[in-house]
Amino acid sequence: MSDSKSMDDLSDLLSPQAVQAALVVPNKKSLFQQLAVSASKLIGAEPRVITERLVERERLGSTGFGGGIAIPHGKIEGLDRVVGLFARLGSPIDFAAIDDLPVDLVFLLLSPVDAGVEHLKALARVSRRMRDKGFVAKLRGAGSDDALYALFATGEARHAA
Repeated sequence: MSDSKSMDDLSDLLSPQAVQAALVVPNKKSLFQQLAVSASKLIGAEPRVITERLVERERLGSTGFGGGIAIPHGKIEGLDRVVGLFARLGSPIDFAAIDDLPVDLVFLLLSPVDAGVEHLKALARVSRRMRDKGFVAKLRGAGSDDALYALFATGEARHAA
């Protein structure tokens, strides 16, 4: 895999500006609103529209998949590619996750309305990455936005213990 990207490298979904090391929010609604404001700066969509999509998706079932991790996602009009945003929360919040544990790591995925396969592939890649306990421990220990981004932009965690 010398010239192809590692499957663990998520830099095609995530830009350095899309990583927040210490987002402080009191609850899920506020989290979605804050993420929507950040995402709107990256993609140009209205924060209100992004928030509505996330809330609509969440009504189908919590996107908190356990271990303190959530992957909220939605489809947004006018997007031309799948875009990610990562936030480590200053303190965990209730997310009605599958294991009832509060969430402190959030990877938001926004996709074009017609991105069926691309959306599912991105979701699968992020999910696989976030199930790697060693990687998740590094995310929780990273000191800055840059350090967090560097973890996502390389596949190195797979080779660690």
